[in-house]
Amino acid sequence: MGYARTRIMSERPRLWPVLVTAVFVVLLLAFTWLGSVDSSEEIRQSKVMRSGWVLVLGAILLVLWAAMFSRLPYRTRTILVGGFLFVIVGFLVLFRYRGVSGDLVPQFEPRFGGRTVDLSEVDSTSLPVAPSYPQFLGPNRNGMLEGPPLARDWDRDIPKVLWRRPVGRGWSGFAVSGGSAVTQEQHSAEERVVSYELSSGRMQWASREVAHYTSALAGEGPRATPTIAEDKIYVMGGTGLLTVLDLENGELVWKRDVLRDAEAKLPVWGKSDSPLVLNDRVIVQAGEGRGTSLVAYRATDGSLAWMSGMAGAAYASPMLLTLAGVEQVVSFNHSSVSGHDPSDGRMLWEQAWPARQPNVSQPLSISKDRLLVSSGYGVGSKLIRIVSLRDGRLEAELVWESLRLKAKFANLIYHDGFVYGLDDGILVCLDPQNGRRRWKNGRYGHGQVILVGELLLVQTEHGEVVLVNPTPKRLDELARFRIMDAKIWNPPALAGRYLLVRNDAEAVLLELPLEGASARTYGRMHQLSRR
Repeated sequence: MGYARTRIMSERPRLWPVLVTAVFVVLLLAFTWLGSVDSSEEIRQSKVMRSGWVLVLGAILLVLWAAMFSRLPYRTRTILVGGFLFVIVGFLVLFRYRGVSGDLVPQFEPRFGGRTVDLSEVDSTSLPVAPSYPQFLGPNRNGMLEGPPLARDWDRDIPKVLWRRPVGRGWSGFAVSGGSAVTQEQHSAEERVVSYELSSGRMQWASREVAHYTSALAGEGPRATPTIAEDKIYVMGGTGLLTVLDLENGELVWKRDVLRDAEAKLPVWGKSDSPLVLNDRVIVQAGEGRGTSLVAYRATDGSLAWMSGMAGAAYASPMLLTLAGVEQVVSFNHSSVSGHDPSDGRMLWEQAWPARQPNVSQPLSISKDRLLVSSGYGVGSKLIRIVSLRDGRLEAELVWESLRLKAKFANLIYHDGFVYGLDDGILVCLDPQNGRRRWKNGRYGHGQVILVGELLLVQTEHGEVVLVNPTPKRLDELARFRIMDAKIWNPPALAGRYLLVRNDAEAVLLELPLEGASARTYGRMHQLSRR
């Protein structure tokens, strides 16, 4: 009798491993997120990846427990393990992997159910002539626009969706000029430059090149925004193919393989820099490897004009700035920030920069001689002063550095003496005089920020557009509007009151509400355009 009782007790389910596993997982997660002295300044993406591995390990331990160590009846063990495998297989059948968020969280989408075309019946004459947005970050390539004055109350007058349509894969933004909106898309093995009619969303033409960039983390397709200059479009493809097209019909003018010219490798996250067009020069970043930072071509025929730098390329776009009284092309490279003479590429100054992470966010001019540069992945921001020496040379010196603003790939905005940007997805106000943070609030994800007059327009990673009043006192959110139920990494384009937003699946044109007097002005323009 005693033997039978002992045998029955020994065959009872062994539940303590479940409790130990749960405690083990909770403690590891707590240590990951709360274990450091200043956890908020650690690399958020590393925490997310460590958390993922902890959860996977916990799931494996529970499956092993159920299958081998639980002492459960054979049938119960079979049901538990089989049910777990059924859920995994069923999930993979119903959903497919669609990349990661800006924090490296895996994302999935349904396998079944295609995208539908939803083009509103908008006449090509129904929109007034809109100001252009001819390149990455707008006319001045800095994400700061003079207007129009946007309405602050979207409960009373909400943004209007004029059209919505599917587009090919890719993280390119739109460039707008002359009623045309141009972007890049991936269609199977083809990279396409596609021109849409701004007013209706209908495709006008598409150019095709056999090229295909794809990555499990970075996604699929081209990622650079085209540049429109006069009647030409300058486009950097995801694999390093620079093409120049006719704006009216998309016919090829010339093309060059930048990586071959620079004897460089394709960067891990693909080529993402938008061409800078200056007079008769087209300036782009080179490729991966310590060889060349910048390459310039002649705009007329694509012949090589100059190559410069030895720090290799990153993911930011070259930009024209005047610092210390000297007009120069500023380049954020793989391991440095540098200034170059636009005519011959001669390096004017260089400041070393950490090379352990992708450098994406555009350098921000703070004053006549100061440049704010920022990276994500725990690097932070640095203020650089460009000094003019007695012999005419320029020199870069570090003013301060701070971990309080880590711009992963959102660009920074300077307004009324303060800097605004996304610090690992949270909006921050930073004092550029000393690098101290005024406030940090609002989880918008790894989106984009542009300044429209006196207001910030924040495009969130999660599919919303948010209107923010920039003040150093606190986060002052005025309004928000959901555009998509999906991730948006593409930079927006604002042509007048018309906001073009896209991701790697669809594009949307919004008409933003304006303040009363401005709205009436646009209404009169609308009436004139229909006559």
